[in-house]
Amino acid sequence: MELLMGNEAIALGALAAGVHVVTGYPGTPSTEVLETVARRRPEGVYVEWSVNEKAALEVAVGAALSGARAMVTMKQVGLNACSDPLMSLNYLGVAGGALVLLVADDPGPISSQTEQDTRHFGRYARIPVFDPQTPEQAYRMAQDALHFSARWGRPVILRPTTRVCHSCASIEVDPPAALPPAKGFVKDEKWVIFPRLTREAKERLVAQEAVLSRELSGYAQNRLYGRGKLGVALGGVAAAYAREAGLDARYLEITTPYPFPAELALSFLREVDEVLVLEELDPVIEDALNRLCGDHQLPVRVLGKHTGHAPVAGELSVEIAERAMRAFLGLEAKEPPAAQPGLDLPARPPVLCAGCPHRGSFYAVKQVMKGQSAVFCGDIGCYTLGNAAPLNMVDTCLCMGAGVTMAQGIARMEKGTTVFAFIGDSTFFHTGIPGVVNAIYNGADEVIVVLDNSTTAMTGRQPHPGTGETMMGEKRPPISIPHVLEGLGVPVWRASAFDLAAAKEAVSQAVAHGGCVRAVVLEGPCASLVKGAKPLTVDREACLGCRRCVRELGCPALSMREGKAQIDAALCNGCSLCQQVCPANCLKGGEGHA
Repeated sequence: MELLMGNEAIALGALAAGVHVVTGYPGTPSTEVLETVARRRPEGVYVEWSVNEKAALEVAVGAALSGARAMVTMKQVGLNACSDPLMSLNYLGVAGGALVLLVADDPGPISSQTEQDTRHFGRYARIPVFDPQTPEQAYRMAQDALHFSARWGRPVILRPTTRVCHSCASIEVDPPAALPPAKGFVKDEKWVIFPRLTREAKERLVAQEAVLSRELSGYAQNRLYGRGKLGVALGGVAAAYAREAGLDARYLEITTPYPFPAELALSFLREVDEVLVLEELDPVIEDALNRLCGDHQLPVRVLGKHTGHAPVAGELSVEIAERAMRAFLGLEAKEPPAAQPGLDLPARPPVLCAGCPHRGSFYAVKQVMKGQSAVFCGDIGCYTLGNAAPLNMVDTCLCMGAGVTMAQGIARMEKGTTVFAFIGDSTFFHTGIPGVVNAIYNGADEVIVVLDNSTTAMTGRQPHPGTGETMMGEKRPPISIPHVLEGLGVPVWRASAFDLAAAKEAVSQAVAHGGCVRAVVLEGPCASLVKGAKPLTVDREACLGCRRCVRELGCPALSMREGKAQIDAALCNGCSLCQQVCPANCLKGGEGHA
């Protein structure tokens, strides 16, 4: 018995089912799945952080076509990046192997740009979706999904949501399965998509949908229980919340939203007069039940997101689920717990860490462009936090790699304005390079600022092609971002993000070199990668109380006390940025990272 996070449970479930290959790109809330496989894998299991989700899926597909059991991990927006191969994959199939896409949805959203619901992607691509309710069920369903994929020769999506991914439970873990050798790639015309084969594949998929629906109606994780003429239909973690609420009703739990288990759902609908549907995120189960009622002329009223009986956005919780169920069942609302005095906590907005190199990079650009017309395009990563005061240096943020290409469009329309594109080192490899090529080819005028902190910081310091190490610990020659840019013909200036004078000089030269694509690479290790120098101290006698260090940098280690600057020694890692902006030279110590 082990106490496991949901993501760890999924990883160990995949190992118990004999997975050979696991690929992915880090993204909360999915990251720990691949990391756990890497940590617990037996000999013969291959793991990689790929440069992006598209590459990860295509590597996994190649392994599956060679007879391997493969899994690819990502968050919900990562599925957008690999939608091109995904949409063709089910037509191709994975006969002889198996393939599961672990796609973690993020209700809230807590750490994402969107609240998109992967269940729609499954239906759109005609790929079966398994939707676990708890970490224990996620462990079993990781195995079921791989076995289902191997049996039917089709890819499968496993779709946990944030609370399933990050909740913990005690689970009896099976040992990793012994890995039979993959049979290897067998040449066959079916692996090459042509229009004739595509049409045949679609006809086969549509015909198979009814067969799978009947099979999944008998799947043990889809179930009916309880009694009464009022029914509650549940999807994902909502089922766990409803069980915790413990209210009497007739319940339907759906763990395979596509293909929808119609026979099981019909037997439920024929027993009840009204149904309340609780699910995260979109009304997928609600729509399916309404469609069944219409097709079979059942006079059942289905309530949920469409009718205002369930929230249309955000995470569910036990409290939200119980409140909706009590109202539906005609029960008295539960008294909220009495407020306890003294528990009001101050808001904690996300900020760049103390000692973050991005703070120096943003500050240097801001100082150079003071009083000039400029637009600052951002991207996905820790550095998106550069949009907050006092830096205010991110004007746009759309998706991975979009800053480089959005800057091109803005520059076409904003003549006389210097347009910057900030991008991190991991994102540069993910989707930044095609945008740079597009900019060069089309004669764009922009300044690309690569914020190189030597890791994939926001998702937990995973390696990438610039770090020189793979997820399996193998050493590789690091791919130099400046060399890539120079190889494309881009003028490049380099400086330390912790040396403000050098950083400002590099930015100034790049700005002056107008009319083309040019790049500044500002380098400095993530604060979590280095043991900082001795924390700085404040000479209170010399401090002018001007607040410049606090007002301009926004470092969480800096604050004011009794009109003088003070430094939290527990946070400061001696990066020395505040020392470089202090007009009174009152900040002492610190060696910095320059």
